[in-house]
Amino acid sequence: MSTIHITNGDVAADALRDALRRAGRSERVIALKDDLAVGPLRGIDGEPDVRANFWQRVYGESERDFAREFGEQAAALAAVVSDRSAVVVWHAQSAADQLMLRRVCYHLRDAPQRLNEVRLSIRDLADPAAWAHHRKDQATAVGMFAPDMLEARLACAAPVSVLRISRLALEWQDVKQSNGETRRWRDNLFSNGTFGELDSVVLGHATDDWQPAARIAAQLMTADLGFLVSDRVALWRFRELVAAGRIGLRGDATAWSSLELCLTRTPRPATLSTVSS
Repeated sequence: MSTIHITNGDVAADALRDALRRAGRSERVIALKDDLAVGPLRGIDGEPDVRANFWQRVYGESERDFAREFGEQAAALAAVVSDRSAVVVWHAQSAADQLMLRRVCYHLRDAPQRLNEVRLSIRDLADPAAWAHHRKDQATAVGMFAPDMLEARLACAAPVSVLRISRLALEWQDVKQSNGETRRWRDNLFSNGTFGELDSVVLGHATDDWQPAARIAAQLMTADLGFLVSDRVALWRFRELVAAGRIGLRGDATAWSSLELCLTRTPRPATLSTVSS
């Protein structure tokens, strides 16, 4: 039987393809590219536009065709379901990876004999300098792991039990229905959060003086929020706070090294006139 490997995101997929090449294996790897920890989920499995519209808002002015991309993702997932190949889901200990696992379990709940998994955690992250080691929650994503580590774990793929598939599929339905703005994953449980929690971290580290926006983004991306915050989401929250008149932002939004941020409590312009989006 042929095998399809599923990861969360392109970085993880590329590393896994490299690992498979090293092992002399030509199995397919499919990247599900949606960060499911952020944004609305209700309707996601029937209407790709739900997520496409959200990410268009996050990216702002962009030439990316999110409607096409998410349509292709939905088609790829449907093709996996209709295929007869074994499926191996690679996941680590982050909200997005765990949500992806549950989504795949939901779609393959009627073919449980096909479903396998490889679990990764902070214990598998060999690099002591990796920033995940400094997070309170020690959250990890498959994309953090080097190809040699993934190659070593190829033999660890194990079947997912029918009972566990059913439970994870039900959890996916519950998460979709609750439809929070963000989703935390702590102690093997999901709970909803808000974008306001991200904004509070930004405002808590911003000052009346201009400082590198990358410094604030780093604080947000390592905060104990129950999920991993991407730099793209950080920049989106910056733009939203500018629109609300809470912070000022100046520089080139495509180059973190030039971007600066400050609070707007003091009389200084809070415009995006110098920021390209």
